[in-house]
Amino acid sequence: MRVELRVPATGESITEVQISDWLKRAGDRVRQDEPVVVLETDKATMELPSPVSGVLTEIVKRTGEMAKVGDVLAYLEEAPAGDAPTAEAKTGPAAEPPRVMPAARRLMAERGVPAEQVAPTGPGGRLLKEDVLRHLDKAREPDATGSPAAPETAVPETKVSAPAVGARSAAPREEEAVPMSLLRRRVAERLVQAQQSAALLTTFNEIDMSAVIALRHTHQEAFQQRHGVKLGFMSFFVKTAIEALKQFPGLNAEIRGTDIVYRNYYDIGIAVGGGRGLVVPVLRNAERLSFAEIETAIADFASRAQANRLTLEELQGGTFTISNGGVYGSLLSTPIVNPPQSGVLGLHVIQDRPVARDGQVVIRSMMYVALTYDHRIVDGREAVSFLKHVKECMEEPARLLLEI
Repeated sequence: MRVELRVPATGESITEVQISDWLKRAGDRVRQDEPVVVLETDKATMELPSPVSGVLTEIVKRTGEMAKVGDVLAYLEEAPAGDAPTAEAKTGPAAEPPRVMPAARRLMAERGVPAEQVAPTGPGGRLLKEDVLRHLDKAREPDATGSPAAPETAVPETKVSAPAVGARSAAPREEEAVPMSLLRRRVAERLVQAQQSAALLTTFNEIDMSAVIALRHTHQEAFQQRHGVKLGFMSFFVKTAIEALKQFPGLNAEIRGTDIVYRNYYDIGIAVGGGRGLVVPVLRNAERLSFAEIETAIADFASRAQANRLTLEELQGGTFTISNGGVYGSLLSTPIVNPPQSGVLGLHVIQDRPVARDGQVVIRSMMYVALTYDHRIVDGREAVSFLKHVKECMEEPARLLLEI
């Protein structure tokens, strides 16, 4: 029996998706509930499973194409009862021919390299141009005798003069146009919206991280044994930010029309790197979470972000955001507010720097921090005081226990 694979309803605000990657090809056998295609919305990606066991007979929407909710993506032929594919018969992406990117296909055609000889390393098993170049470099490596691998047919040695300065290189100059993903388009729209609709300003400070580093060093082993997760810096910043937000509620509020909406709860967005870009899952009611619960949630977010398995609900909302560019080596930056939020705290790399303490120059582990805020709702005095409170709590972590 012929079965349709359609775009499901993924959320009230989602009307269309982009075909990110087909995990199966026409003619492949599939099992019921086995992922067949990856769909991307403007908020997240998701895998669409097969509704039946059988054979994928026809793909209607190709990779990169757009589809609306309810559109047919593919057709399957359901297997008769008792004839479903077994685990041994199951074929996955690793067992199929890789998806060859255009630049890689051109280079292989020029050099006469079969695709099956090149190991793909791209996302979803894609074969990239870099994979072909790596294969060609390996083919030129010296053999056991110390000589480069000989070509199949001998070519008479020809003396070639060096090219003149400024002469055109024989290497092709290539460009590859790739459609912008829905997620990247949505991020771009929101960033531009934030710049155009809010009065954004950034204030900076620096934090001596020595006390927190020492505390983590002292209690890391016991913490990890008891809770099964490492004690990181982010839980300290989440706790500290919440205490500061309680004192300066404008940074946890938003503007709705001509009203300012203040909240008595704290849903903290944590920016993490995903498989398809930066995403911001939300810690709901973070004020109720312990250090261990915060660290466990963030570790889970990071893991599922890499696998593109975060849900739409986890990416929606948020009253304040923390973004840690320091994990990528950023020394100082000005983060952009995620509308309709009014503030974002930017963290940066920790560096040993000379600082003055009690009239002496000493080396301390320092971090620059930045707070970008919407000046329509938050005054400069409040923003500076907020960041100063974050600094004081991080430099004296005991303040978090005393809530001072």
